[in-house]
Amino acid sequence: MKTTARAALATAVAAALLTATAPAALAADHGGRGSHQGLQAALDQAVTANGLPGATAEVRDRGSIWYGQSGTADLSTGQKFHRQDRFRIGSTTKTFVATALLQLEAEGKLTMDDSVEQWLPGLVDGNGYDGSAITVRQLLNHTSGIANFAMDETVSKEFQGLPFLQHRFDSFTPRQLVRIGIGTKPSFAPGTSWEYSDTNYVLAGMIIERATGHSLAQEIADRFAKPLHLRSTYEPAADDTGIRGPHARFYSKLGPFNRPDLPVYDVTELSPSWGYGSGDMISTVEDLSTFFQALLGGRLLPPAEMAEMVTMKDPKAGRTGWVPNSHYGLGIGSLTLSCGEVWGMGGAINGSWSYTFGSRDGRHMMSTQVNGDWANGEAWGPVAVFTKELEAEFCGEGK
Repeated sequence: MKTTARAALATAVAAALLTATAPAALAADHGGRGSHQGLQAALDQAVTANGLPGATAEVRDRGSIWYGQSGTADLSTGQKFHRQDRFRIGSTTKTFVATALLQLEAEGKLTMDDSVEQWLPGLVDGNGYDGSAITVRQLLNHTSGIANFAMDETVSKEFQGLPFLQHRFDSFTPRQLVRIGIGTKPSFAPGTSWEYSDTNYVLAGMIIERATGHSLAQEIADRFAKPLHLRSTYEPAADDTGIRGPHARFYSKLGPFNRPDLPVYDVTELSPSWGYGSGDMISTVEDLSTFFQALLGGRLLPPAEMAEMVTMKDPKAGRTGWVPNSHYGLGIGSLTLSCGEVWGMGGAINGSWSYTFGSRDGRHMMSTQVNGDWANGEAWGPVAVFTKELEAEFCGEGK
């Protein structure tokens, strides 16, 4: 639901966000490796060769900040990007939600071994489901077996291709999204396999609200936006279909990610209710860099909870044909480049795709975003663009 072909993206893109080979060691600060010139070339190629409207990236490396862009933020005006431009971050929302739950564990308000039934009694029940057998940890690392609401047949028909334009303002409550998800029988018994499911994080967001007595939006603001001075990061209200503050326009071809012949549609406005807890947040490359530097640098979670977050699952054992040897923890992923491993998360939603990855200690980070959901000639769409950017920044020859 959160993409031009929501059902397809729920599997294909989320998998590609974590494409990797076997993990390898990477120096904490990468030894100063990586070329901003190479990164700028990759941004330019995203526009000139892959046909994207625009691409932008921010790099932080041992106290220095570099910002680059290519193309345009608005096809109608030719306006350039600005570092403060806001965009929808898609599944990077999951990292904020997982971090909030781990903070609640550190505060003694819940544990990762608590059951879904304990916090949301009667919600995940029937059709083969037993919420008392599913833990909070299994929600966060996608081992719950709960079906993905975005893969529901009716949802797929309404949010793929041209029907998306008719349904993009449809509104859903979190409970409705959960009901859609459990309308499909479990994919597997809890803890026995792995499968990416946005339903997991809808439930996670609901548990945060139940445990705190506050809205998820307020918890995101109080735990992250305010203390880290993330002035452009927020979870929008269900009826807030626009993007507050400065932002680009966002475009979709409503079709396969690599088709150059399809028409382009402006999809900037849409209902964020589809992505509650799993993909609805709005931020900037600047704010995402700050957040992930704080997270990976150990400033948001105590060591025990951080260790839980980076206890990784290997999705190659899953049921959905996930990319072999990719790794996923609790709302965080790792990627292995040609020179080693980087950590972070990626997100995709109609017209807006982004990556934020860096060294394990957060000292060297790259946050990048494009305002289109395709890449001509690339079966994985913008994911291929991001991979080239990461390779240029973290594995290229010198600065």
